[in-house]
Amino acid sequence: MKHLKKHSIKQEIALIFITVMAGTIILCWVINNSFLEKFYIQNKKSAIKDAYYRMNEVMAYGDITSEEYDLELRKTCDMYNIGLLVIDAASNTVKSNTRDADKLMRRLYDNFFKPGSDITYLDVGTNYYMATVMDKSTSTEYLEMWGVLNNGNLFLIRSPIESIRDSVKLSNRFLAYVGFIATVISAVLIWFVSTRITKPIMELKNISEQMTKLNFETKYESRGQNEIDLLGRHINELSSTLERTISELKTANNELQRDIEKKEQIDEMRKEFLSNVSHELKTPIALIQGYAEGLMEGVNDDVESRNFYCEVIVDEAGKMNTMVKKLLDLNQLEFGNDVVTMERFDITALVRNFIASAEILIGQNEVKLRLDESEPIYVWADEFKTEEIIRNFFSNAMNHVSGDRIIEIKYQLIEQENADKVRISVFNTGEPIPEESLSHIWEKFYKVDKARTREYGGSGVGLSIVKAIMESMNQRYGVINYTNGVEFWFELETK
Repeated sequence: MKHLKKHSIKQEIALIFITVMAGTIILCWVINNSFLEKFYIQNKKSAIKDAYYRMNEVMAYGDITSEEYDLELRKTCDMYNIGLLVIDAASNTVKSNTRDADKLMRRLYDNFFKPGSDITYLDVGTNYYMATVMDKSTSTEYLEMWGVLNNGNLFLIRSPIESIRDSVKLSNRFLAYVGFIATVISAVLIWFVSTRITKPIMELKNISEQMTKLNFETKYESRGQNEIDLLGRHINELSSTLERTISELKTANNELQRDIEKKEQIDEMRKEFLSNVSHELKTPIALIQGYAEGLMEGVNDDVESRNFYCEVIVDEAGKMNTMVKKLLDLNQLEFGNDVVTMERFDITALVRNFIASAEILIGQNEVKLRLDESEPIYVWADEFKTEEIIRNFFSNAMNHVSGDRIIEIKYQLIEQENADKVRISVFNTGEPIPEESLSHIWEKFYKVDKARTREYGGSGVGLSIVKAIMESMNQRYGVINYTNGVEFWFELETK
């Protein structure tokens, strides 16, 4: 399956806004370029007509030569860049705002009496004409209006179109510059704004990605009361519910597998248990009985001998008590009476806490401890029983360490197709386990070196308890021989 190219939502939002903004500016520029000249010309036509109507009005009700009208006329002509000429029937100038009055007068006569082909009529009224005219002497195009006022005077009003085109070009160029600068500034602002908007969305994406890997430790931190924060709180609730449900399912599934196997093993385990217990208790009972009879018969009357006999009896009774307790724990595990609760916890923290509690014992035995400094590794298992495994492996290593007197605890992550796991191993320097004993060390009451086992008070049940716990959680365990020592290991699921 081909992987689709990923696009950041931040990039998409920024790209959409920048594209819309740039497109709007370009559209405005195209509209300006296409219609602004026509709009200016139309506006100029209206200004020229207003000047014409105003002259007629002044002719009817006022004095066109008055200073007040002259000021008003100059303001209008300057605003719209208009040239104006009014003459009477005797060709005398009545009103003009330009020094080229003679030129305008010739132009007025030409328009009336010998119009050329360079005239394009735009509007024809009762007493006036409006057209675009090309001035051949200057190669300049003008917008002109000429005709007769109501009092019989002739007039000519004109304005250069070239200035309009220059204004349009200047306006479009300015719009292009402003648009480009605005696009760049807005792009930067949009990028920061989109970053702020998409940051919680990316956080939710990362949380959901962790949830697909069954990692429910990461939670969304609410920043407000908007829809994204509401979604984040719902994802937090969903994460907690999923973790709780998966824990319950794993526990139920584990119990189901144990129930299936338990029924087939119960009878065989009972027989084996009774046989092993009777065998293991035979020696300490015989010792207790023999030393007790010796005390009763007064074999040795001195105080030192009596104390020795009593110490042997107490020691053997203590060993029997320890063994019975372990046998009861093992019995609970093997018969399925002890429920395994699957929960998620940090195995590295559990190991560190156990090692901290065993520091005195480590110092007394002059052991060099090496512990992997690892990041937190979360596993699915019964936390109490996992600590029991660590305790048994570590106790076994302490009892058999020799040579360089090194104990090393390591973690190894294992990626598998159906589930990721971590292997926890406890290594001690010393004599390897004989090859013929490797397949029996997990059996109840099996002792590789019976004399040494008895010396430190071992019962041969510890590794059997490890076996029962690991099988109750349906996980792998084992032992590896090295030339300079032995390594015991077990595996737990991280997902």
